[in-house]
Amino acid sequence: MAAKKPKTDRVAAFRVIAVFVVPFLTAVSKLDIRGRENVPRTGAFVLSPNHYSNIDPLIMAWALWRSGRAPRFLAKASLWKIPVVRFALEKSGQIPVERAGATRGSAPLAAATRLVDEDAAVIVYPEGTLTRDPDLWPMRGKTGAARLALEQGVPLIPAAHWGTQKLLPRYSKRLHGVPRKRIEVLFGPPVDLDDLRGRPLDSKTLNEATDRIMAAITALVEDLRGETAPAERWNPSAHGQSEFGRMGDGRDGAASRADLSGTTGVVAGSAASAATDPGPSAADDAPGAHDDGATTGRTA
Repeated sequence: MAAKKPKTDRVAAFRVIAVFVVPFLTAVSKLDIRGRENVPRTGAFVLSPNHYSNIDPLIMAWALWRSGRAPRFLAKASLWKIPVVRFALEKSGQIPVERAGATRGSAPLAAATRLVDEDAAVIVYPEGTLTRDPDLWPMRGKTGAARLALEQGVPLIPAAHWGTQKLLPRYSKRLHGVPRKRIEVLFGPPVDLDDLRGRPLDSKTLNEATDRIMAAITALVEDLRGETAPAERWNPSAHGQSEFGRMGDGRDGAASRADLSGTTGVVAGSAASAATDPGPSAADDAPGAHDDGATTGRTA
C-alpha cells in the first residue's frame, strides 16, 4: 500500500497549480467572497455548491483556496487517463470516482475514509451535474453529499455562486473573459443534520438530509440573485430529461422554465467539470491571507 501523501506536500502542489491558474482567473473575473467565517479553519468537512457552468469547480476551488483551505474533489475517474491532468490531480490529492460500473461503490467509501483521515475539505456537487433548470436554479439533488457527511460525522457547508454563467455559459465552450466578469461566492453556515446522525442511512434519512442541503444552497442563491426561487425544484425525469448529460441548448439559462421541458442530453466531460456526486452508493489549518495568489497557511 502506498504511503499517505503528507498534507504539506498536497498544499505545496496547490501552490504550484495556483501559480498558473490564479493569474488566468484573475484576468477574466473578479471574485467577491462572503461568509468566509463559515468555512471551518481546521478539520474535515464537505462543501456543497450549486452547479450551472463547467467553470464552476475552478471558481469554487479558488474561493475555498482564498478562504484558507486547499480544495479536494471527488473527480471523474476518466480524467486520470489524461497524463498532464492525472499528474496534477494526484499531486493535489484529488479522489477518482467511477460514475458507472462495478467499482462505483468502493471509490466513494475510500474517499470518505480519506476525508476523515486527512482532515480534507472536499467539494461535492449534490446535483451531480449542471442544473437542468432553464433559469439556472438548483435542481433536485442526489444523496451522495448527505451520505458522506452523515457516515463520517463531519459538517456539511452549503455554498453558492452567481456570475459564472456570464464567464462561461452553460454547455458553452467559449469563454467570455472580456470585460472581466464579477462572480459572487457565498458560504453558508453548516446544514443542521444533528437529528439525523445515528439513524439508519436508508432512503428516507438520506432524502431528508438532501432536501435540507438543497434548501440551504437555494437560499444562498436567492441571496446572491436577489430573487425568489421556484417553489418546486426542477426534476429532470419529470420533464423527460436524462439525469446526466449536455442538453445542447448553448444558452445561458435566460429562457423560461417551460422552454426546456422535453430536452434530453451527455455527461459534461471537460476537466473543469471534474467534481461529481458519489451518488447513493456506499461513501466516498490556519487560513492564509485573503489574496488572489498562492499564499501560506492553508490546510488540506
